[in-house]
Amino acid sequence: MEPPVESEGRTFVEVFSEKYSPENFPYRRGLGMGVVVVPTASPQGSPMKDRLNMPSVLVLNSCGISRAGDQSEIAAFCSHVMELDLSHNKLKDWHEISKIISNIPNLDFLNLSSNPLAGVPLERRCAATFSKVRRLVLNNTQVSWDTVLLLTREMPELEELFLCLNEYSVVSAPSVACPNLRLLHINDNSLQDWAEVRKFGAMFPSLDTLVMANNNLASIQDGQDILQRLFPNLRSINLHNSGLNKWEDIEKLNFFPKLEEVRLQGIPLLQPYTNAERRSLLIAQLPAISLLNGSVVNDNEREDAERFFIRYYVDYPEEALPCRYHCLVNKYGKLEPLAEIDLRPRCHAQVEVHCEGKVEELSIRLDQTVAELKKQLTTVVQLSSNSMRLYYIDKGSAFGPEEMKYNTRALHSYTIQDGDEILVVPKTK
Repeated sequence: MEPPVESEGRTFVEVFSEKYSPENFPYRRGLGMGVVVVPTASPQGSPMKDRLNMPSVLVLNSCGISRAGDQSEIAAFCSHVMELDLSHNKLKDWHEISKIISNIPNLDFLNLSSNPLAGVPLERRCAATFSKVRRLVLNNTQVSWDTVLLLTREMPELEELFLCLNEYSVVSAPSVACPNLRLLHINDNSLQDWAEVRKFGAMFPSLDTLVMANNNLASIQDGQDILQRLFPNLRSINLHNSGLNKWEDIEKLNFFPKLEEVRLQGIPLLQPYTNAERRSLLIAQLPAISLLNGSVVNDNEREDAERFFIRYYVDYPEEALPCRYHCLVNKYGKLEPLAEIDLRPRCHAQVEVHCEGKVEELSIRLDQTVAELKKQLTTVVQLSSNSMRLYYIDKGSAFGPEEMKYNTRALHSYTIQDGDEILVVPKTK
């Protein structure tokens, strides 16, 4: 018998029997580690070994799997399996996938990412085999939205759904909601219209976390009453790299009654601002959030941000002031702009150089050393560097002259100011 052509792919059974054989996957103890499974009645003529070290988490990505294989062997060896990664394989038939899933009764997590499922029809009886799965990953499969609706209708226990990179631009609302879904990842699609996002509210009434980065969403179009009803349980939203370009859209995030975490990077609205300004303005606009872009917002940071917000808008005309400005003025009062203080170290000082009764005004660099100052003074006092001793006189101090003994000491460490004096004394022979 000739071996199967490589393009036809391999069976699920072939791959797991090879990967988890004792030779390739030694028995290990511990949660999620290898579990020795001995089938009670292996099918007659089974090519599989008597024992396989099968863990409860099977990682079989990029193995060329296109078919299920013998279902009795799947049932015998995989009854304890809870997590299954079949991403980047060649599965393009829901019937074959159903044969695998239906024989893994304890399956909780399934990853089918990057399998060629575009345009592949799904029958309801196949979808029903997914009923116990709570976490499903369909990234980059191009499954149709109708397929998604059928799956969610047949998966009442579904809690987490990943639909990234599937080119969705339009979605339709279901006739039956998916009651327990808490997490939806739908990054890198083409959902630009809020009217499409709105449908997730009816579809997933328990939604806790909505991750829809890289969708170029143009705006949030609903008002307070609708947004409160649409997403009553939403705690976290990720709108990285969306198309939001108005502060009114940011203000509307406050209408989600339980929202406490927001991720908002790479949006057009924030491009003109510095990183510090972006964070402060967002914190001030979103009084209820405790996490912004993954970082905790503490009470001190919030107060600083809100005070910055008032000062930022203080000179804007009344008609251009955001609503939040008036709320914060009521809280802190109308704050004056902070005085601009230059905290950069001084680079030069204008000093008087005294030597044997002569006085010369001189500009000196404060980033140089005592040795370098001596070299500068040689042409002023007509002494060599080795023939002079220097004293610093702080005219604002009650103390007397301070000898500048150490040639390597930097002048800025003396805190020299304009008007101070440098006394040059020739060394005695």
